[in-house]
Amino acid sequence: MTTLKNLKGTAIQFLDADPVVYVGSWASGGSLNTARTYSGASGLGTQTDSLLFGGRKNSAPASDKAETEKYNGTAWTELNDLPSAKEGVAGFGTTTNAVSAGGGSSPAVANPTCTWDGTSWTEVNEINTAREKPKGAGTYTAGLIFSGNPHPSVSAATEEWDGTNWTAGGSLNTGRTNVGNAGASQTAALCFGGGPSQSNLVEQYNGSAWTEIAEMNTARLELAGLGTTTSALAMGGYDGSTGVANVESWDGSSWTEVADLGTARNNSSGSGTGTLGLLAGGNNPNETAATEEWSFPPITATILQEGLMWFNSSSSTLKGYGTAAGIPAATWASGANVNTARYRGIGTGTPTAGLIAGGYDTQVNTEQYNGSAWTEVNNLNTGRDQGGNNVGTYSATLYMSGATTPWPTAKTEVESWDGSSWTEITDVNTARRNSMGAGSQTAAMIATGLINPPISANTELWNGTSWTEVADVNDGRYYVASAGNSNTAAMLVGGDSPGEDADTEIWNGTSWTEVNNLNTARAALSASGSSTLAIAFGGDVPPKTGKTESWNGTSWTEVNDLSTSRSGMSQGGGTSGSATGTFAAAGYTTTAVTTVEEWTVDAAVATVTTS
Repeated sequence: MTTLKNLKGTAIQFLDADPVVYVGSWASGGSLNTARTYSGASGLGTQTDSLLFGGRKNSAPASDKAETEKYNGTAWTELNDLPSAKEGVAGFGTTTNAVSAGGGSSPAVANPTCTWDGTSWTEVNEINTAREKPKGAGTYTAGLIFSGNPHPSVSAATEEWDGTNWTAGGSLNTGRTNVGNAGASQTAALCFGGGPSQSNLVEQYNGSAWTEIAEMNTARLELAGLGTTTSALAMGGYDGSTGVANVESWDGSSWTEVADLGTARNNSSGSGTGTLGLLAGGNNPNETAATEEWSFPPITATILQEGLMWFNSSSSTLKGYGTAAGIPAATWASGANVNTARYRGIGTGTPTAGLIAGGYDTQVNTEQYNGSAWTEVNNLNTGRDQGGNNVGTYSATLYMSGATTPWPTAKTEVESWDGSSWTEITDVNTARRNSMGAGSQTAAMIATGLINPPISANTELWNGTSWTEVADVNDGRYYVASAGNSNTAAMLVGGDSPGEDADTEIWNGTSWTEVNNLNTARAALSASGSSTLAIAFGGDVPPKTGKTESWNGTSWTEVNDLSTSRSGMSQGGGTSGSATGTFAAAGYTTTAVTTVEEWTVDAAVATVTTS
């Protein structure tokens, strides 16, 4: 007889195949016949039917290209050439009805427009502003181009195409070149990043004007884009010193770092959607013929979730996933120490792209982490501690409220971090300290905390411009931890009310709901992840504890402890941190410390042991 251990309260599914992780991934596609960079592309809405044309060969002997190639999901086929060789052309449309506009041979620029009928190119009416490296969006009869390099300047000009003629559209707020682009419509397009210096600016077009919206996490130029204004990717690019593999996903409100390209590159071309896309060509460091395909699992797939257990009927095995299932174990490991000992500072990001700022006693110091070392960068304008945690990324975050001297004076001040400096922005409505935070730089939230001395239950939402008071938490407290990658889905856990608290509450964008408590009540703890998958660690019980607990969307399970028991840590989190990859930086033992630990989870599927 077989006895299965530790299954009490665990639901088991019967499946004929193992579930999959619902995250995007890159896979190698068929190579171009002609390696090149600075090409135009079209292929609205599909990964298996894309067109690439023009471009440049940079290696000796350098030359501009006229070749046109079509992708069928497996291989590229050479078709009829452009009328003349050009680099830096804009493209939009489909593989049977496409438009190529602008281009040139640096520093010479051109103003041709060519239309593609599925077989050959025809020169038609010219664009109004000659330029190379503009980008395009829309369809064969309703498209647009924007940005570019008319030499020696950069352009903010937008031109709209009606199938026959070009007319002026609304100009970008910031002229630039080498941008990323997305958009399936003349009235809905995105322009992001660009140069001449690396930018993380994002603008959205509505058919008449461009509006600045949420910035990317990583500033860069020479990047590629694909998708629409509600589902897009920003891929690769140049960060000022080298080509990068970074990929960010846009969901219509914020940018999230997702799986990197297999090969770092810049000046590539993209087509397809935010869930089924294609990237081809580019520099690496010379021109490349490589193609990569982006995809998510199908919506019919069973998705892996922390704590999931299932019986695979094909292999007759019982399997589990993640630490809540007990297999495999997650661990804390030593990371590089921060430069300045502190506690009660804020933190966000990942174990390879982290940020901490402020701390007791009213520190101004900010440090960034690259996975190997912490580097001191520009200080806060107002030194403080006890601010709201877990907002945004290491290059785009907020420091909300907190306390200053004469200590402890609760503050309303908010500062925004753009990757290089802090800027004071709109204050919150309620001064507080020891509060929670969640979301992104342009869509954040702050809740609960201490108002000298009453406890606040107040919640406020940030839309990038102003703060709005919304529903209160059920259990007002301070010294809390929080997790959540948006201001419509967040978690509040632990704290002091007064006395150590184990309560957990979930925010759904409208109201707070009490759910299952922590196993160990504590204050001044830290957390990372989302409202459906999180970890909470450290804090004051008292005494100080290193206990770590994992949340699977329903309940908390104790997992491996921190090596050093402490409270008041800065941690990874925000829109890029997770329950499977975060850090615990600095904090308080019997004094402020510089110690850093990194959390990693082996997320492989494992067969459950039987006996």
